[in-house]
Amino acid sequence: MNLPIETGLQSTISTAATDITADAKKRYSAGVLKYRQMGYWQPDYVPTDTDTICLFRITPQEGVDPVEAAAAVAGESSTATWTVVWTDRLTACDSYRAKAYKVEAVPGRPGEYFAWVAYDLILFEEGSISNMTASLIGNVFSFKPLKAARLEDIRIPVAYVKTFQGPPTGLVVERERLDKFGRPLLGATTKPKLGLSGRNYGRVVYEGLKGGLDFMKDDENINSQPFMHWRDRFLYVMDAVNKASAATGEVKGSYLNITAGTMEAMYERAEFAKELGSVIVMVDLVIGWTAIQSMAVWCRKNDMLMHMHRAGHGTYTRQKNHGVSFRVIAKWLRLAGCDHLHTGTAVGKLEGDPLTVQGYYNVCRDSYTKQDLPRGLFFDQDWADLKKVMPVASGGIHAGQMHQLIDLFGDDVVLQFGGGTIGHPAGIQAGAVANRVALECMVKARNEGRDIKNEGPQILQDAAKFCTPLKQALETWKDVSFNYASTDSSDYTAQPSVA
Repeated sequence: MNLPIETGLQSTISTAATDITADAKKRYSAGVLKYRQMGYWQPDYVPTDTDTICLFRITPQEGVDPVEAAAAVAGESSTATWTVVWTDRLTACDSYRAKAYKVEAVPGRPGEYFAWVAYDLILFEEGSISNMTASLIGNVFSFKPLKAARLEDIRIPVAYVKTFQGPPTGLVVERERLDKFGRPLLGATTKPKLGLSGRNYGRVVYEGLKGGLDFMKDDENINSQPFMHWRDRFLYVMDAVNKASAATGEVKGSYLNITAGTMEAMYERAEFAKELGSVIVMVDLVIGWTAIQSMAVWCRKNDMLMHMHRAGHGTYTRQKNHGVSFRVIAKWLRLAGCDHLHTGTAVGKLEGDPLTVQGYYNVCRDSYTKQDLPRGLFFDQDWADLKKVMPVASGGIHAGQMHQLIDLFGDDVVLQFGGGTIGHPAGIQAGAVANRVALECMVKARNEGRDIKNEGPQILQDAAKFCTPLKQALETWKDVSFNYASTDSSDYTAQPSVA
């Protein structure tokens, strides 16, 4: 796979093979060798179907050869250390070494390089995201010869994918349990997310669900604080869910955040949610990979949906030159086992350009993800029939953007309007009605063959003539948007506007 590069940039990279592994005396003599001499640079290597392939974006320090930097990344993320160690010879070291096999300059980004590194299947523990990440993003991101490093994308072999459980329920079965088809699902985050008593919190949940939403949710930092103990919240929320379900005749839910300080406390909260009849629980990304996988196993055993709030992801994903791309985080989370995943809105208040965000959605919903450079997808990825994840669009969206959201993301998505529901001038239930009517009229127009991307505003105005809450919503938020330049767009295409 040869990616486009700018003329003249590639010619400055010396990619000749320089390893000396064939000469054991030289290779294992005490002292310090270059990583490319130790076998971590193999330009003629052809990755196998069972290799994990990583694409790193690296920024070497001044004077550091980019190929040597790539070889160092391969070495430090697999078997190498700073000096020769003879104990390598007690292992099948040729297999255990990661192999950097290609380096190319990043177009339009002087000093940055893409480095492809292949890892043998045997290097990773089966079914363990914690083990995989300990290698791929462990010490190497603090390596001094690099100014910055970012894991841009990853190809996980089918042989390794099959060792993971994946989502406990999956997108298809979720729709069957909810008995809701042919449209996006609607949700809202309870606001304010901190400070409400349990009783008032439950009132917000009831109003939102009664007005037409499918889900309400806890936010990332509502756990068990002095103003509202978790048990009180669960009781009042589930009372609201049951009353709203009875009033509307629809299956309803509310994401109960079971994030806690210990696994024991999380299991206790999950069990109580199950006893109360909840169909879904929620965890935050910050609980860590082992806890995420543990809760996914519990959810599968107990027929529970697991919603993943990606709280904290921006510390890894926000900067273009350092960290871990969210497309990689999304792949790991699908393997680890979440049913819902916050994946961005493109039109809301949080980071993400339209094409890049669509790439995240592809990772969640595809059976086989194809390489798509404009969407930031560098590799084909066979998901081996692993269940699909329901993406969640949440953060600064409102009814006036319904046409953009459906055009961008289609039906298999949860559209969450927190402030866009609870901030409605006529109240929470009216806000929910506005969003449900906006959704239904837009889906109807699309199914009739209308161009909702361009006709969307007029479609909403026509519907608002017969729906006062929608009219009020459109008047309140009008064309409010958050149009800022994305910090993480594709290197291979100009980014379109969503307006």
